[in-house]
Amino acid sequence: MLQSLPNWHPIFVHFTVALFSVAVLLYIVAHFSPPGAFGRTVRMAARVNLAVGVLFTIGTLLSGWYAYNTVPHDAASHAVMTTHRNWALIASAAFGVLAIWAVRYWLRNQREGGAFVLAAAIAATPLIVAGHYGGELVYGHGVGVQSLPDTDGHTHNGDDHDHDHDDAHEDDDHGHDDEHGDDGHDHDDPGENDDHAH
Repeated sequence: MLQSLPNWHPIFVHFTVALFSVAVLLYIVAHFSPPGAFGRTVRMAARVNLAVGVLFTIGTLLSGWYAYNTVPHDAASHAVMTTHRNWALIASAAFGVLAIWAVRYWLRNQREGGAFVLAAAIAATPLIVAGHYGGELVYGHGVGVQSLPDTDGHTHNGDDHDHDHDDAHEDDDHGHDDEHGDDGHDHDDPGENDDHAH
């Protein structure tokens, strides 16, 4: 296992999302393509992506379950993690059914019909939602992140000049305020002394 990763889930899940997404897109293209070599080629590519996606999803689910039970997290991230898990299970089941359905078409030497393509497009919805919550876990809650970068001294493309420029303005503002404030105190003090003198 890579030392920079708490587990293999981030690796497997990206293949799952990519392969299933490409499979759906290819099925849509094949469905609207005229009969011929192009349509058959695209449909075969869609089937291959779907099949390989199912294989990677086995690793995704196993590593995801391991991560769910081992990665340190708090109560807020646990709720998001559970939502991510539930949507991922729905997406996995949906694409598992699609894979079995596609095998039946393949064994009968038939092209997938409109109902199959519609079901594939619908199955992409829980896949997208699961991916959204997975991203929220990492970028919103820092789950699985071993360390956060120190961004104070990091600059890009001349930002260093901009930061210095801004800092100078801040210093000028503070300096102006301090001088103004001091003048105010100086003006008040003589007035107070005059009152005491009278």
